[in-house]
Amino acid sequence: MLRVEMLCTGDEVLHGQIVDTNAVWLANYLFEQGMPMSSRMTVGDNLSALVAAMTELSLRADVLIVNGGLGPTSDDLSVLAAVTAAGDELVEHAEWLEKMTAYFAERGREMAPSNRKQALIPASAELIDNPVGTACGFALQLNRCLLFFTPGVPSEFKVMVEREIVPRLRERFDLPDPPLCLRMTTFGRGESDLANELDGLPLPEDVVLGYRSSMPIIELKLTGPAHEREAMEQVWQQIRAVAGDSQLYEGTDDIPACLAQLLPQRGLTLALAEQYTAGMVTWQCRSAGVPVTGGEWWPADKVGAAPLADLSALAQQAAQLAQRHGASLGLVVGELTQDHFSVALHTPAQDFAQTIVLRNNLVRHPLRARQEVVALMALTMLQRWLQGRAVYAEYGWVHLVATL
Repeated sequence: MLRVEMLCTGDEVLHGQIVDTNAVWLANYLFEQGMPMSSRMTVGDNLSALVAAMTELSLRADVLIVNGGLGPTSDDLSVLAAVTAAGDELVEHAEWLEKMTAYFAERGREMAPSNRKQALIPASAELIDNPVGTACGFALQLNRCLLFFTPGVPSEFKVMVEREIVPRLRERFDLPDPPLCLRMTTFGRGESDLANELDGLPLPEDVVLGYRSSMPIIELKLTGPAHEREAMEQVWQQIRAVAGDSQLYEGTDDIPACLAQLLPQRGLTLALAEQYTAGMVTWQCRSAGVPVTGGEWWPADKVGAAPLADLSALAQQAAQLAQRHGASLGLVVGELTQDHFSVALHTPAQDFAQTIVLRNNLVRHPLRARQEVVALMALTMLQRWLQGRAVYAEYGWVHLVATL
């Protein structure tokens, strides 16, 4: 199998001052292309460390994608590290210099002398086009490895990988079909609890069952070669049975993305009002493209976490909310009082409301984590209604104590 690795550069990445979204995106993109990344390394803006890393990785990888360090400033060292590691020399690429000059001229700006540095590449390198920026990419053979040098700007990096690098890899190497990955997101059961029932399942050859914990959910992933699809589907049925009511959804589309598809299909719109979640539900829905006609934030004393006898009042608030904003549906998330909260859903056919108690293991988590749980429960309530399932459900980390 092709061994693909990544070398991420920059002090700001190494020290955690920015999130390395390029590494996350590349790992997922290469996985989908049938060449999963074997490993990645991060090195700061230090010439000797960069040379050592490139040399080390070039002795074990078939392909190394170097990200960052192609800018015009003194701390951009990837080109110099490349020529040092390869024992090469720098040459000015006249074609790229002309392209950069035109780039600035089109924007009514004069190119700074420091930008000329971006036209320098190793003499033995192949230029890799950057159609959206001034950083010139290039490819270089070092020891057994083909190295690709890319800019750190995500919009430039992604275009170069998709249009320039992956097509070259497909021409040069005989790549396998992309692996099959079945995904399920669960809520309410711990990772060890699920693993206790699932780790004993017999798996087909080269198929792996994995877990990803990200409060408040656990994702289950069954990954293997595409030719094992039938056998994997049989195992997946057993995984579904073990997950039971803790299953929220399958695939990579989360609940807001699901709602963004279901509501337009049924000609429905949504109005939201939030107390405890402070706009989190509205942000998640709007970010996913859910047809939200209006959103409100309510102070804690407006409705509160409705007492068990007052769920009908909260449902009435949801109906009035929908009417105010001309929406088909109204969803109200109440305040968290001690350990319980209430959610109400108004629909054209029926109103629903429920009071849920957070169990002790959730109460101990930070505020944002608790807000995410409440937001998840509210959106799950709406999703279940749209899917024709029972609106009220029990989950291990929360307890349903009253319904309308």
